[in-house]
Amino acid sequence: MADDKSKAQTDPADALDAPSGDGAADEDAVSESAADEATEPEGPWTRQSIDIPDGPITETVEYNTYPADRFSHDELDLSDDDLMPMLRNMLLQRRFEERCRQMYQRQKISGFLHLYIGQEAVSTGSVYGIRLGEDSVITAYRDHGIGLAMGMDPGVCMAELFGKRDGCSRGKGGSMHFFDAGKRMFGGHAIVGAHLPVGAGIAFAHKYRGEDNVCLCFFGDGAMAQGAYREALNLAGIYDLPIVFICENNQYAMGTAVDRVQAEPDLFKHGRSFDMPCSLASGMDVFSVNRAVKDHVALAREGQPSMLEIRTYRYQGHSISDPAKYRQEGELNARKSEDAIVRLEQYIVNQGVATDSEIETLDEEIKQEVLDAIEFAENSDFPDDDAIYDHVYAQEDYPFIR
Repeated sequence: MADDKSKAQTDPADALDAPSGDGAADEDAVSESAADEATEPEGPWTRQSIDIPDGPITETVEYNTYPADRFSHDELDLSDDDLMPMLRNMLLQRRFEERCRQMYQRQKISGFLHLYIGQEAVSTGSVYGIRLGEDSVITAYRDHGIGLAMGMDPGVCMAELFGKRDGCSRGKGGSMHFFDAGKRMFGGHAIVGAHLPVGAGIAFAHKYRGEDNVCLCFFGDGAMAQGAYREALNLAGIYDLPIVFICENNQYAMGTAVDRVQAEPDLFKHGRSFDMPCSLASGMDVFSVNRAVKDHVALAREGQPSMLEIRTYRYQGHSISDPAKYRQEGELNARKSEDAIVRLEQYIVNQGVATDSEIETLDEEIKQEVLDAIEFAENSDFPDDDAIYDHVYAQEDYPFIR
Protein backbone atom coordinates (compact mmCIF):
# COMPACT_ATOMS: atom_id res chain seq x y z
CA MET A 1 0.00 0.00 0.00
CA ALA A 2 2.91 2.33 0.68
CA ASP A 3 4.13 1.90 -2.88
CA ASP A 4 0.70 2.70 -4.31
CA LYS A 5 0.47 5.89 -2.22
CA SER A 6 3.89 6.92 -3.39
CA LYS A 7 2.86 6.51 -7.02
CA ALA A 8 -0.27 8.52 -6.49
CA GLN A 9 1.79 11.42 -5.15
CA THR A 10 4.27 11.42 -8.03
CA ASP A 11 4.84 14.87 -9.54
CA PRO A 12 2.77 15.11 -12.78
CA ALA A 13 5.83 16.53 -14.53
CA ASP A 14 7.76 13.32 -13.79
CA ALA A 15 5.05 11.31 -15.49
CA LEU A 16 5.96 12.95 -18.79
CA ASP A 17 9.35 11.22 -18.71
CA ALA A 18 7.88 7.77 -18.09
CA PRO A 19 7.93 5.44 -21.13
CA SER A 20 4.63 4.70 -22.76
CA GLY A 21 3.53 2.46 -25.60
CA ASP A 22 0.88 4.93 -26.80
CA GLY A 23 2.27 7.96 -28.58
CA ALA A 24 -1.16 9.66 -28.71
CA ALA A 25 -1.55 9.32 -24.95
CA ASP A 26 1.86 10.92 -24.45
CA GLU A 27 0.85 13.83 -26.71
CA ASP A 28 -2.39 14.36 -24.76
CA ALA A 29 -0.50 14.37 -21.47
CA VAL A 30 1.93 17.00 -22.75
CA SER A 31 -0.96 19.09 -24.01
CA GLU A 32 -2.80 18.98 -20.64
CA SER A 33 0.37 19.86 -18.74
CA ALA A 34 1.03 22.86 -21.02
CA ALA A 35 -2.53 24.07 -20.47
CA ASP A 36 -2.08 23.82 -16.70
CA GLU A 37 1.13 25.87 -16.87
CA ALA A 38 -0.52 28.49 -19.09
CA THR A 39 -3.43 29.07 -16.69
CA GLU A 40 -1.42 28.95 -13.47
CA PRO A 41 -1.57 32.42 -11.87
CA GLU A 42 1.59 34.40 -11.30
CA GLY A 43 2.47 34.93 -7.67
CA PRO A 44 0.42 33.87 -4.65
CA TRP A 45 -3.32 33.37 -4.79
CA THR A 46 -3.77 36.05 -2.14
CA ARG A 47 -1.98 39.36 -2.18
CA GLN A 48 -2.57 40.03 1.49
CA SER A 49 0.66 39.77 3.43
CA ILE A 50 0.95 37.89 6.69
CA ASP A 51 4.07 39.89 7.54
CA ILE A 52 2.57 42.23 10.11
CA PRO A 53 4.13 45.71 10.16
CA ASP A 54 5.34 47.37 13.31
CA GLY A 55 2.54 49.38 14.85
CA PRO A 56 0.65 51.36 15.70
CA ILE A 57 -0.97 51.87 12.30
CA THR A 58 -2.30 55.39 11.85
CA GLU A 59 -4.68 56.67 9.20
CA THR A 60 -5.91 60.10 8.23
CA VAL A 61 -9.48 60.02 6.93
CA GLU A 62 -11.39 62.98 5.51
CA TYR A 63 -15.17 63.25 5.40
CA ASN A 64 -16.91 65.95 3.40
CA THR A 65 -19.73 67.78 5.15
CA TYR A 66 -22.61 69.80 3.73
CA PRO A 67 -24.07 72.01 6.49
CA ALA A 68 -27.28 74.00 6.17
CA ASP A 69 -27.13 77.57 4.83
CA ARG A 70 -23.77 77.07 3.14
CA PHE A 71 -24.84 76.86 -0.51
CA SER A 72 -26.80 79.18 -2.78
CA HIS A 73 -28.79 78.01 -5.78
CA ASP A 74 -26.35 79.77 -8.12
CA GLU A 75 -23.48 77.65 -6.81
CA LEU A 76 -25.48 74.52 -7.61
CA ASP A 77 -26.17 75.55 -11.22
CA LEU A 78 -29.81 76.06 -10.36
CA SER A 79 -31.59 78.99 -11.97
CA ASP A 80 -34.17 81.30 -10.42
CA ASP A 81 -36.75 79.38 -12.44
CA ASP A 82 -35.85 76.18 -10.56
CA LEU A 83 -36.68 77.53 -7.12
CA MET A 84 -40.47 77.63 -7.23
CA PRO A 85 -40.71 74.12 -8.77
CA MET A 86 -38.46 72.85 -5.98
CA LEU A 87 -40.70 74.47 -3.39
CA ARG A 88 -43.75 73.06 -5.16
CA ASN A 89 -42.19 69.61 -5.05
CA MET A 90 -41.67 69.81 -1.30
CA LEU A 91 -45.06 71.36 -0.56
CA LEU A 92 -46.83 68.67 -2.58
CA GLN A 93 -45.25 65.98 -0.41
CA ARG A 94 -46.23 67.81 2.79
CA ARG A 95 -49.85 68.50 1.82
CA PHE A 96 -50.31 65.04 0.33
CA GLU A 97 -49.25 63.33 3.54
CA GLU A 98 -51.25 65.62 5.77
CA ARG A 99 -54.31 64.44 3.85
CA CYS A 100 -53.07 60.85 4.05
CA ARG A 101 -53.15 61.07 7.82
CA GLN A 102 -56.69 62.44 7.65
CA MET A 103 -57.82 59.71 5.23
CA TYR A 104 -56.36 57.03 7.47
CA GLN A 105 -58.33 58.38 10.41
CA ARG A 106 -61.45 58.20 8.22
CA GLN A 107 -60.59 54.55 7.45
CA LYS A 108 -60.10 55.25 3.77
CA ILE A 109 -56.55 53.92 4.07
CA SER A 110 -55.81 50.58 5.69
CA GLY A 111 -52.69 48.77 6.77
CA PHE A 112 -49.46 50.55 7.57
CA LEU A 113 -48.86 54.23 6.89
CA HIS A 114 -45.38 55.71 7.40
CA LEU A 115 -45.30 59.46 6.84
CA TYR A 116 -42.35 61.41 5.46
CA ILE A 117 -43.31 64.80 6.90
CA GLY A 118 -40.18 66.74 7.83
CA GLN A 119 -37.89 64.93 5.40
CA GLU A 120 -38.99 66.57 2.14
CA ALA A 121 -35.65 68.28 1.48
CA VAL A 122 -33.99 64.88 1.21
CA SER A 123 -36.19 63.63 -1.61
CA THR A 124 -36.39 66.91 -3.53
CA GLY A 125 -32.70 67.74 -3.20
CA SER A 126 -31.79 64.24 -4.35
CA VAL A 127 -34.11 64.18 -7.36
CA TYR A 128 -32.67 67.50 -8.57
CA GLY A 129 -29.23 65.88 -8.42
CA ILE A 130 -29.85 63.01 -10.86
CA ARG A 131 -31.00 62.43 -14.44
CA LEU A 132 -34.67 61.87 -13.78
CA GLY A 133 -36.03 59.02 -15.85
CA GLU A 134 -32.57 57.58 -16.52
CA ASP A 135 -30.95 57.09 -13.13
CA SER A 136 -32.58 54.60 -10.75
CA VAL A 137 -33.95 55.08 -7.25
CA ILE A 138 -34.90 52.50 -4.64
CA THR A 139 -36.01 53.13 -1.08
CA ALA A 140 -37.60 51.63 2.02
CA TYR A 141 -41.20 51.81 3.22
CA ARG A 142 -41.30 55.59 3.90
CA ASP A 143 -41.63 56.10 0.17
CA HIS A 144 -44.43 58.60 -0.56
CA GLY A 145 -42.13 61.61 -0.58
CA ILE A 146 -39.57 60.17 -2.95
CA GLY A 147 -42.26 58.88 -5.30
CA LEU A 148 -43.94 62.28 -5.53
CA ALA A 149 -40.59 64.04 -5.84
CA MET A 150 -39.84 61.87 -8.88
CA GLY A 151 -43.04 63.00 -10.53
CA MET A 152 -45.45 60.18 -9.72
CA ASP A 153 -49.06 61.26 -10.18
CA PRO A 154 -50.67 62.23 -6.82
CA GLY A 155 -54.01 60.71 -7.88
CA VAL A 156 -52.38 57.39 -8.78
CA CYS A 157 -50.46 57.46 -5.48
CA MET A 158 -53.57 58.20 -3.45
CA ALA A 159 -55.45 55.44 -5.29
CA GLU A 160 -52.72 53.03 -4.26
CA LEU A 161 -53.15 54.04 -0.63
CA PHE A 162 -56.91 53.49 -1.00
CA GLY A 163 -56.25 50.01 -2.39
CA LYS A 164 -57.76 50.89 -5.77
CA ARG A 165 -56.83 49.34 -9.11
CA ASP A 166 -55.81 52.69 -10.58
CA GLY A 167 -52.99 52.83 -8.05
CA CYS A 168 -49.34 52.63 -9.04
CA SER A 169 -49.19 48.99 -7.86
CA ARG A 170 -52.78 48.23 -8.90
CA GLY A 171 -53.96 48.68 -5.32
CA LYS A 172 -52.07 45.62 -4.10
CA GLY A 173 -49.00 47.31 -2.68
CA GLY A 174 -50.31 50.07 -0.47
CA SER A 175 -48.25 52.63 1.38
CA MET A 176 -44.99 50.72 1.40
CA HIS A 177 -44.86 49.71 -2.26
CA PHE A 178 -44.95 52.77 -4.50
CA PHE A 179 -43.45 51.81 -7.86
CA ASP A 180 -43.05 53.41 -11.26
CA ALA A 181 -40.79 51.62 -13.73
CA GLY A 182 -41.08 54.40 -16.31
CA LYS A 183 -39.66 56.91 -13.88
CA ARG A 184 -37.16 54.29 -12.63
CA MET A 185 -38.64 54.38 -9.15
CA PHE A 186 -38.14 50.79 -8.02
CA GLY A 187 -39.94 50.86 -4.65
CA GLY A 188 -41.00 51.08 -1.82
CA HIS A 189 -39.80 47.97 0.18
CA ALA A 190 -41.29 46.88 3.47
CA ILE A 191 -38.59 44.66 4.98
CA VAL A 192 -35.96 46.71 6.80
CA GLY A 193 -32.70 46.66 4.87
CA ALA A 194 -33.80 43.97 2.42
CA HIS A 195 -33.77 46.33 -0.56
CA LEU A 196 -30.10 47.31 -0.21
CA PRO A 197 -28.86 44.21 -2.10
CA VAL A 198 -31.54 44.93 -4.72
CA GLY A 199 -30.09 48.42 -5.09
CA ALA A 200 -26.65 46.89 -5.56
CA GLY A 201 -28.18 44.62 -8.21
CA ILE A 202 -29.69 47.56 -10.05
CA ALA A 203 -26.31 49.29 -10.05
CA PHE A 204 -24.69 46.07 -11.27
CA ALA A 205 -27.19 45.99 -14.15
CA HIS A 206 -26.27 49.57 -15.11
CA LYS A 207 -22.59 48.63 -15.19
CA TYR A 208 -23.16 45.30 -16.96
CA ARG A 209 -25.11 47.00 -19.74
CA GLY A 210 -22.51 49.72 -20.13
CA GLU A 211 -24.96 52.44 -19.14
CA ASP A 212 -23.82 55.78 -17.79
CA ASN A 213 -26.48 55.67 -15.07
CA VAL A 214 -26.39 55.42 -11.31
CA CYS A 215 -28.61 54.09 -8.54
CA LEU A 216 -29.59 56.03 -5.43
CA CYS A 217 -30.37 53.58 -2.63
CA PHE A 218 -32.16 55.20 0.31
CA PHE A 219 -32.53 53.53 3.70
CA GLY A 220 -33.14 54.50 7.31
CA ASP A 221 -30.74 54.54 10.21
CA GLY A 222 -32.33 51.38 11.59
CA ALA A 223 -31.39 49.43 8.46
CA MET A 224 -27.71 49.82 9.23
CA ALA A 225 -28.00 47.16 11.93
CA GLN A 226 -29.06 44.60 9.32
CA GLY A 227 -26.66 42.17 7.70
CA ALA A 228 -27.99 43.14 4.27
CA TYR A 229 -26.41 46.57 4.75
CA ARG A 230 -22.95 45.08 5.05
CA GLU A 231 -23.51 42.60 2.22
CA ALA A 232 -24.69 45.29 -0.20
CA LEU A 233 -21.93 47.80 0.53
CA ASN A 234 -19.27 45.10 0.42
CA LEU A 235 -20.40 43.88 -3.01
CA ALA A 236 -20.61 47.45 -4.30
CA GLY A 237 -17.07 48.05 -3.10
CA ILE A 238 -15.73 44.87 -4.67
CA TYR A 239 -17.36 45.43 -8.07
CA ASP A 240 -17.04 49.24 -8.21
CA LEU A 241 -20.76 49.67 -8.72
CA PRO A 242 -22.32 53.01 -9.72
CA ILE A 243 -24.38 53.48 -6.58
CA VAL A 244 -24.83 56.00 -3.79
CA PHE A 245 -26.02 54.54 -0.49
CA ILE A 246 -28.02 57.28 1.25
CA CYS A 247 -28.90 56.89 4.91
CA GLU A 248 -31.87 59.07 5.84
CA ASN A 249 -31.04 59.42 9.49
CA ASN A 250 -34.27 60.77 10.94
CA GLN A 251 -32.95 60.20 14.46
CA TYR A 252 -35.17 57.27 15.44
CA ALA A 253 -35.33 53.64 14.35
CA MET A 254 -38.99 53.16 15.16
CA GLY A 255 -38.95 54.48 18.74
CA THR A 256 -35.26 54.12 19.62
CA ALA A 257 -32.82 57.02 19.26
CA VAL A 258 -29.88 56.24 17.01
CA ASP A 259 -27.27 57.03 19.65
CA ARG A 260 -28.75 54.39 21.93
CA VAL A 261 -28.25 51.54 19.46
CA GLN A 262 -25.14 52.48 17.49
CA ALA A 263 -21.74 52.32 19.17
CA GLU A 264 -20.63 54.78 16.47
CA PRO A 265 -23.61 57.12 15.99
CA ASP A 266 -21.82 59.04 13.23
CA LEU A 267 -23.33 56.71 10.69
CA PHE A 268 -21.49 58.16 7.69
CA LYS A 269 -18.24 56.78 9.11
CA HIS A 270 -19.46 53.20 8.74
CA GLY A 271 -18.94 53.27 5.00
CA ARG A 272 -15.17 53.50 5.47
CA SER A 273 -15.19 49.78 6.28
CA PHE A 274 -15.86 49.23 2.57
CA ASP A 275 -13.20 51.66 1.30
CA MET A 276 -15.79 54.19 0.18
CA PRO A 277 -15.86 57.98 0.27
CA CYS A 278 -18.34 59.02 2.96
CA SER A 279 -20.03 62.35 3.68
CA LEU A 280 -22.53 64.00 6.00
CA ALA A 281 -25.22 66.46 4.87
CA SER A 282 -28.01 68.44 6.48
CA GLY A 283 -31.41 67.11 5.53
CA MET A 284 -33.05 70.35 6.64
CA ASP A 285 -31.66 72.32 3.69
CA VAL A 286 -32.56 71.28 0.15
CA PHE A 287 -29.44 72.95 -1.27
CA SER A 288 -27.12 71.05 1.07
CA VAL A 289 -28.74 67.79 0.01
CA ASN A 290 -28.54 68.73 -3.65
CA ARG A 291 -24.83 69.59 -3.48
CA ALA A 292 -24.01 66.38 -1.61
CA VAL A 293 -25.98 64.15 -3.96
CA LYS A 294 -24.49 65.77 -7.05
CA ASP A 295 -20.98 65.21 -5.72
CA HIS A 296 -21.67 61.57 -4.87
CA VAL A 297 -23.45 60.92 -8.17
CA ALA A 298 -20.40 62.24 -10.00
CA LEU A 299 -18.30 59.65 -8.16
CA ALA A 300 -20.79 56.90 -9.03
CA ARG A 301 -20.64 57.73 -12.74
CA GLU A 302 -16.90 57.09 -12.50
CA GLY A 303 -17.51 53.67 -10.93
CA GLN A 304 -16.90 54.76 -7.35
CA PRO A 305 -19.61 53.69 -4.88
CA SER A 306 -20.05 55.89 -1.83
CA MET A 307 -22.11 56.46 1.28
CA LEU A 308 -23.93 59.63 2.27
CA GLU A 309 -25.63 60.21 5.61
CA ILE A 310 -28.33 62.87 5.48
CA ARG A 311 -29.44 63.93 8.93
CA THR A 312 -33.07 64.89 9.01
CA TYR A 313 -36.04 64.58 11.35
CA ARG A 314 -39.48 63.07 10.98
CA TYR A 315 -42.22 65.08 12.64
CA GLN A 316 -44.62 62.15 12.93
CA GLY A 317 -44.26 58.88 14.76
CA HIS A 318 -42.75 55.83 13.13
CA SER A 319 -46.14 54.94 11.69
CA ILE A 320 -49.60 56.46 11.97
CA SER A 321 -50.29 54.46 15.13
CA ASP A 322 -47.17 55.69 16.96
CA PRO A 323 -47.80 58.60 19.39
CA ALA A 324 -44.02 59.21 19.63
CA LYS A 325 -44.00 59.55 23.41
CA TYR A 326 -40.33 58.62 23.46
CA ARG A 327 -39.39 62.17 22.48
CA GLN A 328 -38.32 64.66 25.11
CA GLU A 329 -40.61 67.56 25.87
CA GLY A 330 -40.02 70.40 23.43
CA GLU A 331 -37.86 68.31 21.11
CA LEU A 332 -40.28 68.32 18.20
CA ASN A 333 -40.88 72.06 18.28
CA ALA A 334 -37.15 72.70 18.38
CA ARG A 335 -36.65 70.58 15.28
CA LYS A 336 -39.56 72.21 13.46
CA SER A 337 -37.82 75.55 13.86
CA GLU A 338 -35.35 74.26 11.25
CA ASP A 339 -38.09 73.22 8.82
CA ALA A 340 -36.70 72.83 5.30
CA ILE A 341 -39.84 74.14 3.57
CA VAL A 342 -39.90 77.31 5.66
CA ARG A 343 -36.16 77.73 5.04
CA LEU A 344 -36.66 77.54 1.25
CA GLU A 345 -39.65 79.89 1.34
CA GLN A 346 -37.62 82.50 3.17
CA TYR A 347 -34.75 82.06 0.74
CA ILE A 348 -37.04 82.57 -2.25
CA VAL A 349 -38.49 85.75 -0.77
CA ASN A 350 -35.04 87.09 0.15
CA GLN A 351 -33.83 86.42 -3.40
CA GLY A 352 -36.77 88.35 -4.81
CA VAL A 353 -37.94 85.34 -6.83
CA ALA A 354 -41.46 85.36 -5.36
CA THR A 355 -43.47 87.14 -2.68
CA ASP A 356 -45.16 85.68 0.37
CA SER A 357 -48.49 86.14 -1.41
CA GLU A 358 -47.33 84.20 -4.45
CA ILE A 359 -46.06 81.38 -2.26
CA GLU A 360 -49.40 81.28 -0.46
CA THR A 361 -51.20 81.06 -3.79
CA LEU A 362 -48.95 78.16 -4.81
CA ASP A 363 -49.74 76.39 -1.55
CA GLU A 364 -53.48 76.76 -2.13
CA GLU A 365 -53.12 75.30 -5.64
CA ILE A 366 -51.29 72.31 -4.23
CA LYS A 367 -53.90 71.74 -1.54
CA GLN A 368 -56.55 71.62 -4.27
CA GLU A 369 -54.43 69.22 -6.30
CA VAL A 370 -54.33 66.87 -3.32
CA LEU A 371 -58.11 67.12 -2.91
CA ASP A 372 -58.43 66.22 -6.58
CA ALA A 373 -56.18 63.22 -5.94
CA ILE A 374 -58.51 62.07 -3.18
CA GLU A 375 -61.51 62.43 -5.48
CA PHE A 376 -59.71 60.38 -8.12
CA ALA A 377 -58.97 57.66 -5.57
CA GLU A 378 -62.56 57.65 -4.32
CA ASN A 379 -63.90 57.20 -7.85
CA SER A 380 -61.50 54.41 -8.72
CA ASP A 381 -62.71 50.81 -8.39
CA PHE A 382 -61.23 48.13 -6.21
CA PRO A 383 -59.34 45.38 -8.07
CA ASP A 384 -61.33 42.35 -9.24
CA ASP A 385 -60.92 39.23 -7.12
CA ASP A 386 -58.97 37.39 -9.80
CA ALA A 387 -56.41 40.23 -9.93
CA ILE A 388 -54.79 38.59 -6.92
CA TYR A 389 -53.02 36.29 -9.40
CA ASP A 390 -51.74 39.08 -11.66
CA HIS A 391 -48.04 39.98 -11.61
CA VAL A 392 -47.20 37.12 -9.26
CA TYR A 393 -45.56 34.62 -11.62
CA ALA A 394 -43.95 35.21 -14.99
CA GLN A 395 -45.62 32.15 -16.50
CA GLU A 396 -49.11 32.69 -17.84
CA ASP A 397 -50.44 29.31 -16.73
CA TYR A 398 -49.55 29.79 -13.02
CA PRO A 399 -47.81 26.39 -12.71
CA PHE A 400 -47.36 26.74 -8.95
CA ILE A 401 -51.03 27.32 -8.16
CA ARG A 402 -53.44 24.40 -7.86
